[in-house]
Amino acid sequence: MSAIVTIQDVVKEYNLGATVVQALRGVSLTVDKGEFISIAGPSGSGKTTLLNLIGCVDTATRGRVEVAGKNTAELSERELTDLRLNTIGFIFQSFNLVSVLTVFQNVEFPLLLQNKLNAKERKARVEALLEQVGLLTHQKHRPNELSGGQRQRVAIARALVTDPLIVLADEPTANLDSETGQAILDLMKSLNQQKGTTFIFSTHDHRVMRYANAVVRLADGKVLGRESPEDAVAHAMGLETPKHAEVRTP
Repeated sequence: MSAIVTIQDVVKEYNLGATVVQALRGVSLTVDKGEFISIAGPSGSGKTTLLNLIGCVDTATRGRVEVAGKNTAELSERELTDLRLNTIGFIFQSFNLVSVLTVFQNVEFPLLLQNKLNAKERKARVEALLEQVGLLTHQKHRPNELSGGQRQRVAIARALVTDPLIVLADEPTANLDSETGQAILDLMKSLNQQKGTTFIFSTHDHRVMRYANAVVRLADGKVLGRESPEDAVAHAMGLETPKHAEVRTP
């Protein structure tokens, strides 16, 4: 397999007044095309920061971030926008839905920006995805008329509507009940297997970890290793790692 994401010795620092906070401390990570990976770790470990760097919504202080064969530090703002629009689907923990748009319009919006499909094709694709996430009957509602779980499902449909090569998801099941979370994970796993879409999650959710092909563990801004889902869940639950476990750096 060839790498679709390569992170090399990445440091990310934030200035808080006179204090410099290191969110990432020399992180290296390789994700191959078609992988279904969870990034796990406690709050403050750097999970969201890492996703933001891969998703081109933030830049590294030092180190190299390469997405779909492109060094993001060398891209212009227009090229970064193009990469985000045509290559990456991002599911934000805070949803980031447009409040004045309907559910249908929120999901359709990336397709309008791409300007590749006509109105009939856009309608068919949006409605197919809304049906998959169980919101076809809510397509004329606005975000403030939906529950947190429903808004999360709209955000997921919007991220998937452009058929991106990479989907990044920050705690994708955090606002979903168990049954809906299971259905969303099944949908994502199906897209991963059928289309070869690469999925990278941050999560505390054992369900997401168990769905993954591998789990990358972060702590204090550093990668501790890449593990099997079984061993990662054992770590998360405070259980002893099985004796056969092999922890390796990415």
